[in-house]
Amino acid sequence: MTANKENMTANTVGRLCFRNVNVLAPMVRVGTLPTRLLSLDYGADIVYSEELIDIKMAQCQRVVNDVLETVDFVAPDERVMFRTCKKEKDRVVFQMGTADPDRALIVARLVENDVAAIDVNMGCPKEYSTKGGMGAALLSDPDKIEAILRTLVKGVSKPVTCKIRILPTLEDTLSLVKRIENTGVAAIAVHGRLKDERPRHPVHCDFIQAIAEAVSIPVIANGGSLDRVKAHADIEEFRKATGASSVMIARAAMWNPSVFRSQGLLSVEEVMEEYLKYAIRYDNHAFNTKYCLCQMLRDKVESPLGKQLKSAQTNEDICEGYGLQEYYKKTQTELQARREAIHTNHNHPDQPVLDGDVTTMRVKFERREYPGEFSPKMFLLEWSRKENLEQPRYETVQRSQDRAFQSMVTVTGKKYRSTLWEKSKKYAEQASAIVCLRVLGLPEGRAGEEYSGLVGKRKREEKSNEMPDEEDTTTYFGARKRHLSENPEEQRVTNYSK
Repeated sequence: MTANKENMTANTVGRLCFRNVNVLAPMVRVGTLPTRLLSLDYGADIVYSEELIDIKMAQCQRVVNDVLETVDFVAPDERVMFRTCKKEKDRVVFQMGTADPDRALIVARLVENDVAAIDVNMGCPKEYSTKGGMGAALLSDPDKIEAILRTLVKGVSKPVTCKIRILPTLEDTLSLVKRIENTGVAAIAVHGRLKDERPRHPVHCDFIQAIAEAVSIPVIANGGSLDRVKAHADIEEFRKATGASSVMIARAAMWNPSVFRSQGLLSVEEVMEEYLKYAIRYDNHAFNTKYCLCQMLRDKVESPLGKQLKSAQTNEDICEGYGLQEYYKKTQTELQARREAIHTNHNHPDQPVLDGDVTTMRVKFERREYPGEFSPKMFLLEWSRKENLEQPRYETVQRSQDRAFQSMVTVTGKKYRSTLWEKSKKYAEQASAIVCLRVLGLPEGRAGEEYSGLVGKRKREEKSNEMPDEEDTTTYFGARKRHLSENPEEQRVTNYSK
């Protein structure tokens, strides 16, 4: 392990090295941030993320989470698809499922500055991975494999790797890996089983050995968890048996991540407790936390602790079973304090930025924040009418890779746009209207704004599905304009407050 660490230290400044290292394998639902960090703590040199599908990742926005001190890739429905942090940045490999070179490149460029390398899954035989030609389905299409890898190697600054399974014949397997090597990838991980074989089938160490001898790039051996790797000492034996440069561990690490620990395995109870602390610290989804802990319990999943775990609905519930209530409360208090400090220091959203002749802001239209019958677009339209201006003009474009929308609105010859992409044309137009309204210092219809008293409660109930009366809005805008002219300080704050 000392040699491993020295090797890693020498390479973390530059490109990630895949020789003589022990690696956490990509595992769906298991390879999330808590497991990756715990594996690094116990001695893993490199950790792979779970497989993440390109079309889902392409829709994500990169968000710096100042509260958790993480970088989150957030889907349009606000789910965090991938979360990473500084601690693993130089040693985490992002694995994607893809069957499209162009889309793969879009995703790789999205994440490349926050990870150490990019990997393409070419070995998973499960349906969720093979549908659409991804995963092990790629093994029957070497031309597409080559196209994807060449595109990534040329298109990103970080090392590119792939993970495959062996083919029915050694000749075909060697032909494939040589084509892969010629694409310029930094390493290749080989699960030593056929696409149709499962963990109960013996791993083909002879195939992995032949591959290691046939190529000059590092080969990472995978597939020995059931009958070959049960403790740290077994990792080196598996490496020798396969002749590989490195070893990748999946299920043995899923059951007990301390398999990477050179001093020996820790008790599952101790490991679960440390895992749960990471899950709380990084706000891991409770159902993912439950799943990973249940994998560690294995045959004890029906024990009193296992039953309590399965019935838990939140991370707080899970902590009760492990006696970590105080840790949970302390962590939540710290996170809340950080959240409040950030809110105090960043009370205003992003300032407007001029992009050519377009004024831009980082604005997202959240429907729940505009509960009234008046939308930002309606406010902008009514203000334009009141000022005897031309009607706002919207120009919307759609991004091909994820079908997201972005709109630009033109008012009095000036253009406004949000830098964020929306899930629908309607939402994109609303976002551009918000940018315009904020820059002009006009109300936009957010909950709690002065406009909430514009229409009486009874009238709002009667007309909840109708357009607002022009006389009402005109009266409102006239009064609002007079109010702001008399209160210039409020005008300044309104320009940039949500």
